Amino acid sequence: MLLFLIIGAGVGLLAAGPAGLFLGAALGYAVGHFMTRVLLPRGVGMIREQFLESTFAVMGALCKADGQVSRDEIRVAEQFFGKLGLSKEQRGTAQAAFNRGKEEGFDLAAEMERLRGLVRGNPALLQLFLQVQLSAIAADGVLHDSERRLLVRVARLLGLSEADVERLEAMFRSASASGGEQAAGAAHGAPRLDDAYATLGVDASASDSEVKKAYRRLMSKYHPDKLVGNGMPENMREVAKERVREVRKAYDTITAERKRAA
Repeated sequence: MLLFLIIGAGVGLLAAGPAGLFLGAALGYAVGHFMTRVLLPRGVGMIREQFLESTFAVMGALCKADGQVSRDEIRVAEQFFGKLGLSKEQRGTAQAAFNRGKEEGFDLAAEMERLRGLVRGNPALLQLFLQVQLSAIAADGVLHDSERRLLVRVARLLGLSEADVERLEAMFRSASASGGEQAAGAAHGAPRLDDAYATLGVDASASDSEVKKAYRRLMSKYHPDKLVGNGMPENMREVAKERVREVRKAYDTITAERKRAA
């Protein structure tokens, strides 16, 4: 608001001298008020609606990636309705979007273009979108090749990369290991440590300061309040919290191992 007021006053001063200063400031204030109270909230609302719609449309497409949608996959989608605390109206929208994504002629590229256009400039929201998709198709403990290939395509259509998918996979492996599902070959913790580095997006050779910098950047990037302010649906807050918890867990794993090895 203050920025619009200053700009308006400056333009008024240049155009009409001291007399135009106050008029310009008043016009600047009016424009700023309209932007912050009308246009910006409307834009955030559009992002939230498209985010929710695209989430379930793509989920439907991913579940159909292996040729058919199983009863378990439908159950997982319905579980997300509850996990996200969707209202009755939102559930209807989500169900319709899921069914649309399952259809043969679903245009994945156009769907992702719409979402990317609205969320432009905020890759953290797109990362959260990808996180939801991976958690849905991996809920049964199996990530089929066809599902992963389509997930990588979704990532690329959003301007992300296969490396972003790999970091999410590492985060989910780490979460599963922490939940007591660690594979027998990971008994000594090396794979989990690798996943911790991958979750933070740094190499094992990174210095302590580089690790801390990556940790702080991700904690800020995925702060739920910041993401909600940028258009993430309030229902997705718990998804963002999960990401924050896994980032913190990865950092704690790395720092504990480095202290032990020192």
